[in-house]
Amino acid sequence: MQISELISSDHIITNLRANSKQDALAELAEVLVRKNKTLEKETVLSILLEREKLGSTGIGDGVAIPHGKLKGLDRVIISLGRSLSGVPFDSVDGKPVQLLFLLLAPEESAGLYLRILAKLSRFLKNPVSKEKLLGAKSAEEMAEIIKSESEEF
Repeated sequence: MQISELISSDHIITNLRANSKQDALAELAEVLVRKNKTLEKETVLSILLEREKLGSTGIGDGVAIPHGKLKGLDRVIISLGRSLSGVPFDSVDGKPVQLLFLLLAPEESAGLYLRILAKLSRFLKNPVSKEKLLGAKSAEEMAEIIKSESEEF
């Protein structure tokens, strides 16, 4: 399976409006809630904010991978947001983030969840992949970049 199988162009926001961590998480959660009627935005946001209290999911170099596990979710889902100006995110390097991959997984999916987090992290540490995503003109182009650049997990 590839990351591209978990994210579609309609889960991608090419221009996040957020200028805070909470607003960015809310925008990314909204995309997933619209396509998954069993999810409630407040529940998703609460889980993400609780996870952020443990330590920022801003991994540095302009990237964040907010994530959480949800009871009742039947599969892993991902949304992606891009902010060309950057969003303050309390990242480990103190810099704003431009690429945010939001990952939600079923509560009982620990092994798969960790493998996907690791693959996303490796993918986003590649400066070429990051630059391509930042330079993409559309959500469809971003989805195609993810498909062509990501590894199987």
